[in-house]
Amino acid sequence: MLSALELARGLEAGTLSLDDLYERVAERIAEREDEIGAFVNYDLETARADAGRASGPLRGLPLGVKDNIDTGDRPSEYGSPIHAGHRPAVDAAIVALARRAGGAILGKTVTTEFAFFEPGRTRNPHNLEHTPGGSSSGSAAGVAAGFFPLALGTQTGGSVVRPASFCGVAGFKPSFGRLPTVGLKFFSWSLDTLGLFGKGVADVAFGAGALAGRDWRIDGASHGTPHLGFLEPQPWAQADDDMLEAFERARSLALRAGAKVSSVSLPPVFREAFAAHQTIQDYEATRALAAEVDMAAERISPKLRKTLEDGAAISAEDYDAAQETALAARRACAEAMATLDALVTPSAPGAAPFGLASTGSSVFNRLWTLMGVPAVNVPGLVAGNGLPLGIQVLAPFGRDRSALRAASILETAFANG
Repeated sequence: MLSALELARGLEAGTLSLDDLYERVAERIAEREDEIGAFVNYDLETARADAGRASGPLRGLPLGVKDNIDTGDRPSEYGSPIHAGHRPAVDAAIVALARRAGGAILGKTVTTEFAFFEPGRTRNPHNLEHTPGGSSSGSAAGVAAGFFPLALGTQTGGSVVRPASFCGVAGFKPSFGRLPTVGLKFFSWSLDTLGLFGKGVADVAFGAGALAGRDWRIDGASHGTPHLGFLEPQPWAQADDDMLEAFERARSLALRAGAKVSSVSLPPVFREAFAAHQTIQDYEATRALAAEVDMAAERISPKLRKTLEDGAAISAEDYDAAQETALAARRACAEAMATLDALVTPSAPGAAPFGLASTGSSVFNRLWTLMGVPAVNVPGLVAGNGLPLGIQVLAPFGRDRSALRAASILETAFANG
């Protein structure tokens, strides 16, 4: 894998040239893209030329962009045949900001259909017979395969944290609204959140901070002694034996690293909020995709059509009630995290499932997307079958750097453990 932070330092110091970097990327894509299928499209030479003109903290680094995010210079098809060949007039805001920060767009990465459940063609670089997760499948797999050091993704349920966990990379979903969603093909406007993939926690902190115009860097900083809350089992989210063992190992390694560790349980409103997530998502999705349903329903997958039919049956009163539940849960979330630096949970039920018909379950992520809090997948643990396992670190809304610092402490503990 490629470290964005190390590459940027090498480019700044003159110990690495853009030509050398792009040759390395070209070789890696030639070696593995045919079997992994991370890209919808890519253009190495255009990215190399853009990199040569780039200025800013990203210093010409190649970026992958999930294909539900508009790019003005190449097709944006949203994972759907309805939009085959679609060319937006301009970049999404986040893509424009990435270019301003010195990023060079290498290509568009595979997403599931409208960033929902219907899988694309991407395979897990660690084992091609296993899913890379979704919906940001191409972005996570491309980072894991060394195709680019940073990639943009989105999360409505668990579409950044889960594929990061399955592919063994860092994934960071900032607090809701910290990265602009203008130019994103919405599935649920109350939930859709932009995020970033990188090799490690310091890489996503560096990259996301450059895009957000915020100092989220954690490299070289003193992290102190954090207070970490390890979440007790949730009735709506079951982990397998490998993940349960990894979670306990994370707790043990955190203690060994000097962290203060507490066990945390959630109040009953969170069970209601977990159910509210689907109500809000489905109600908004059937409206966000109203044009596609009216004009080309037959080109929508059966699974998504069923979800949109269910969403159309949700009343405005039920939607409003779900939003009220979400608001109450956000208040309870702030109280539950008030004395903590971060909350720790599994990133997924286990390692990437076998097969490509599903992208896995987001049960460990949906609630936190609804809460709008920052979430980081910490890589570094491994299941019995050799596939990666990730641990999710959360912090109160707006305390993104706190989440990244705590995640960095765990990442270091995993590496030293």
